[in-house]
Amino acid sequence: MKQIRSKADLAINGAPPAFAEPLHVGRPNMGERDAFMRLATEIYDRRWLTNNGPLVQELEQRIGKRLGVRNCVAMCNGTVALEIAIRALGLEGEVIVPSYTFIATAHALHWQAITPVFADIDPTTHNLDPDAVRRMITPRTTGIIGVHLWGRPGPVDQLQDLADEHGLQLMFDAAHAFDCSLGSRKVGGFGRCEVLSFHATKVFNTFEGGAVVTDDDELAEAMRLMRNFGFVGYDDVIHPGTNGKMPEINAAMGLVNLDAMPDFVEANRRNHRAYALGLNGIDGISLLGYDECNDPNYQYVVIEVHDDYPKSRDQIVAGLQAENILARKYFWPGCHRMKPYRDLYPHAGLLLPQTDRLAGSVLVLPNGSAISSDDIELVASAIRMLRTQ
Repeated sequence: MKQIRSKADLAINGAPPAFAEPLHVGRPNMGERDAFMRLATEIYDRRWLTNNGPLVQELEQRIGKRLGVRNCVAMCNGTVALEIAIRALGLEGEVIVPSYTFIATAHALHWQAITPVFADIDPTTHNLDPDAVRRMITPRTTGIIGVHLWGRPGPVDQLQDLADEHGLQLMFDAAHAFDCSLGSRKVGGFGRCEVLSFHATKVFNTFEGGAVVTDDDELAEAMRLMRNFGFVGYDDVIHPGTNGKMPEINAAMGLVNLDAMPDFVEANRRNHRAYALGLNGIDGISLLGYDECNDPNYQYVVIEVHDDYPKSRDQIVAGLQAENILARKYFWPGCHRMKPYRDLYPHAGLLLPQTDRLAGSVLVLPNGSAISSDDIELVASAIRMLRTQ
């Protein structure tokens, strides 16, 4: 149990940590235990544990209907979903991606001998800058992977125009954006396909899992083959493939959490508003906002630390960690500065000034259904007090 004490009684003033147990970013949301146990019992009794079981099929149908797309192809995780989508689209040569994203976006290309080419981001939206994408297109470019960072939709129309103009494939990494929209259009139907992550840290999880959603029936059929070694029958393989299947127990967690999504999103929304109130008036700190017209899931509480805050972002991280508040730097230091890509592009930072600036200033604070308004008040108080230490 967390020890909630007075605002003045914080570790940065020499007291014990404000939280006896760590307060995490991405602590799992979990739906009704009894509902999950009922489905787990059904799995046990049915003895159908994997290989496109009935719960996986139900989850795919419900997600497809929810997002307004014809096909949802469930996978064992979001990274494998990315890899399979990339291969199904026939991408090769060079593919343009942001560097300011989780490393899996780049790895899913590099793992398949495709060169990720990093384009800079819009400093306001944190998503790909279409003008920067245009500058990185070469004769070897075959595709663009946009990322809906923080669940805020990327510039889908501008990227689609670029893809059409240059004959490129366009897909989206929608790992952050489950159940979000761009106006009246749900994330899921943009580009040739969109990839979802259902990792435990996401607003909606299946323990571990992912999916590709698309309105392209032919593409979906290819991905269904590829996630099961290319089998079309009991002993008939017609396509190269791998093992990307989602087990039934993961689908059970997904079905339970799908029912609980309104509660998860409402908790995130309430928390985001509490952070906005608690952080209001702290010079040098700005909280990233959400446009409610886009049905945000409010999963990420993102702050930027500016020059007029007297401490660096890393000093804030250290001060919060002393309180057992495990805030995180995202996506430090950028994919282009991780060793595999630093070796590949030693001077990439010259073309990525906004990425470098943002990677050094962003901090993500704990959120989710497991934290309370009292927790948030203490987090905000710690950031306020760190300013004067």
